[in-house]
Amino acid sequence: MYTRRADLMGFVNGIPLLFIELKASHRHLKKAFDDNLRDYKSTIPHVFWFNGLIVLSNGSQSRAGTVSAEWDHFSEWKRINSEGEKAKVSLETIVRACCTKERLLDIIENYIAFKEEKSGPVKIVAKNHQFLGVENAILAFHKMKENQGRLGVFWHTQGSGKSISMIFFSQKVLRKVPGNWTFVIVTDRTELDDQIYKNFVRCGIIKGKQERAETGEGLRQLLIEDHRFVFTTIQKFRTEKGKVHPVISDRDDIVVMTDEAHRTQYDVFALNMRNALPNAGFIGFTGTPLIAGEEKTKEVFGDYVSVYNFKQAVDDKATVRLFYENRKPKVQLVNLSLNEDIQKILEAAELDEAEQRKFEREFSSEYQLITREDRLDDVAQDIVIHFMNRGFMGKAMVVSIDKATAAKMYDKVQRYWKDYADKLQKEYEKATDVVKEEIGDKLIYMNQTDMSVIVSQSQNEVEDLKAKGVDIIPHRRRMNNEDLDEKFKDSDDRLRIVFVCAMWMTGFDVPSCSTIYLDKPMKNHTLMQTIARVNRVFGENKVAGLIVDYIGVLHNLNKALAIYAAPGEDGVDTPIIDKAELIEQLRLDIQETIELLDEWDISLPEIMKAEGLDCVGLIDDAVECILENDERQAQFREKNAIIQKTYKAILPDTTANEFQPVVKLLQVLADKLGSISPTVDISDVLAQVSEVLDKSVRVEKRHVSDVKGEYKAGRILDLSKVDFDKLQEQFKKGRKRMLAEQLRKAIEVRLRALYMLNKSRINYLDTFQKLIDEYNAGSMNVEEYYRRLLEFVKNLNEEEKRSLSENLSEEELAIFDLLVNPPLKMTQKEVMSVKKVAHEILEKLKGDKLVLDWRKKQQAKAAVKLCIEEILEHLPPVFDSDLYHQKCGLVYQHVYESYYGCGKSVYA
Repeated sequence: MYTRRADLMGFVNGIPLLFIELKASHRHLKKAFDDNLRDYKSTIPHVFWFNGLIVLSNGSQSRAGTVSAEWDHFSEWKRINSEGEKAKVSLETIVRACCTKERLLDIIENYIAFKEEKSGPVKIVAKNHQFLGVENAILAFHKMKENQGRLGVFWHTQGSGKSISMIFFSQKVLRKVPGNWTFVIVTDRTELDDQIYKNFVRCGIIKGKQERAETGEGLRQLLIEDHRFVFTTIQKFRTEKGKVHPVISDRDDIVVMTDEAHRTQYDVFALNMRNALPNAGFIGFTGTPLIAGEEKTKEVFGDYVSVYNFKQAVDDKATVRLFYENRKPKVQLVNLSLNEDIQKILEAAELDEAEQRKFEREFSSEYQLITREDRLDDVAQDIVIHFMNRGFMGKAMVVSIDKATAAKMYDKVQRYWKDYADKLQKEYEKATDVVKEEIGDKLIYMNQTDMSVIVSQSQNEVEDLKAKGVDIIPHRRRMNNEDLDEKFKDSDDRLRIVFVCAMWMTGFDVPSCSTIYLDKPMKNHTLMQTIARVNRVFGENKVAGLIVDYIGVLHNLNKALAIYAAPGEDGVDTPIIDKAELIEQLRLDIQETIELLDEWDISLPEIMKAEGLDCVGLIDDAVECILENDERQAQFREKNAIIQKTYKAILPDTTANEFQPVVKLLQVLADKLGSISPTVDISDVLAQVSEVLDKSVRVEKRHVSDVKGEYKAGRILDLSKVDFDKLQEQFKKGRKRMLAEQLRKAIEVRLRALYMLNKSRINYLDTFQKLIDEYNAGSMNVEEYYRRLLEFVKNLNEEEKRSLSENLSEEELAIFDLLVNPPLKMTQKEVMSVKKVAHEILEKLKGDKLVLDWRKKQQAKAAVKLCIEEILEHLPPVFDSDLYHQKCGLVYQHVYESYYGCGKSVYA
């Protein structure tokens, strides 16, 4: 459809498998994604039909991803061959890690998966840690017999893509290692079995349910049959106490992959697996490390084969940071030092009837205090207030001590939810117009929000829970009749809060979930697994996950972190940060920004003190200073973006009131810059341009925030009708950099449109870019810059009228320019004959050659090419054989890029 010039393309046997976009070292790397890649995907989509890997780099920063990946899933490659290498982010590292011949082919063959999501198919390429981890596992696989079947423990922190790594590992073995391999995927819970199974189905690895073993005998039968994958739970390896598990299969081409290979259940059944499958290989995938007391796990799986801890994941942006906030209610435990027996019961997460009775009996005073009605009321009311006043409005999980309490919390939150909505409604009726819109949005959000209880089934649950004042039947009916896990995973679905006690706390991937309200005593793996529900990456606005603690798990959290996190130079690198540290970071970022703007002669305190028109004037002056050059603009935008995200992350903390004025002022400046320097089409250009544009001005409704939050119409500059004298006169009186920037942006939009119609205008693009570069380099002042921009506009206007002077249509002019440039010595008669050829080509092609989807049909493309060659034979003799063939290629390329068939083209 369009023409674009890529920076680098990598071809394998003529197929464009690698696409590399490069930016200048001073440009923000995200610009390569936002500006270039997004444009390429819409204008030259056929370039990506066969693409395997996309690399974006500005020299010092580099990321790799796929054609369907959002920016957050473009990842850095810091290591080339080993997890032990010192991390280095550079273009050289990513090229050596991804783009050598052997590595690129390996990635494309073995490290790409296609997954069906609700939004459509998604193409996934391995991240650096996944590639290196799976390569380690492959090496261990080749030594399986030597190591008595122990392939090792694959510890990659939660949210870093373990389930996809399992797919990469198994698929590479099946593709590259001869044999009739079968992979047995083992979990310790039915819902985890469902989740992993669905992942394999969505990636097209398996097609039917016949691969799931419901019984031990069923597992035996599936292993006799020819299956590449078999799914089961650890409970299938149960035996009576003192008995040895019988052999299920003695095949030596079985590999057992377990998820969360060290939890309590595995300690009991791990050796049973080994006895049941004596010749199999075993690899354990886990999101948390092995700790003391888990020696049986090592006996079965061996030591670590790959390690990717929480801090590494945050540093690589594979997961977001986690922040901790203590919001314990007034009615609170004085000392919750749970004994080891009770902790083990809680670690099991889903308590059976006997365990529940034991917990309530042996720990009755603490249990009663946790579940006191007035305490739960305090927590529920606080959850509503906190949830509705956060910055990023992600989904949330409320974790309670047991099923009865989870259901009670649902009822209480519903009641306080209604109270809060009624309070907002009263505020709405009294509010001014400016505040009314914000309150109205909150009311709509509250009315649309859905909530649900998610707990597992158990025998006699109706009567047992009824005795505790809970009617589980409506909740159970909903859990049975609706696909609630898919609803909660869908970021657009209105199911936004779930109430759980054990389900969904491990192995459940919901990227849009950003807050977990914790009201259940926990420790060790279960605690770490639970809080990691909110560490998934999800868009730019989710800068962190938040753990809101109502029970006081900080002591256990710190103990777990000592094991869970990576040791740094000064001890433990804590992956979870107190929210108070985030507030201090915001204070530091704001101070640095104030000092930076002060260096540019912009005083934020002075602007905040000013009122009315004085304030508006100071804001315009500040924007004028920021517009000194592109680098300064980029620096300000980056600083503001960080501050805005951090500010949202600390909400609803009351400390936010301290920062609100300066944060809002910085956003006003950014909005003002955005109104001058838009990134979209002409309708967004030159908001608030001055009155001097005379008849060239047309008024359109564009909302531009002023300091009072009001809105006013902007104006659009039509470059073809500019009164240059009046514009120059206004420039002398006004804010020069602002006017220059407005003019520059208008030129960019117009020049882009003209270039799309006629690629021979590339020289105008080059001239314009050179002019901007010279100004940014400081080789001319703003007055000279503005004068040359006006001169450029005049030349551009002349170019736009050239088709009339040549007596050609815009379409014919494009072909004519391709034929006569570089300039040839021709008589007037020969020039006229070239124009006639340009006219005949379009007439003939439009007649019967440019059919629907002609660019996808080999025969239709050949017909177009032949037509062009036949007509170009009528060119004057000055076009010798070499020049003739060259022009045939250029014209065909132009037609291919500009005409889509059935009358559709860049011209219509």
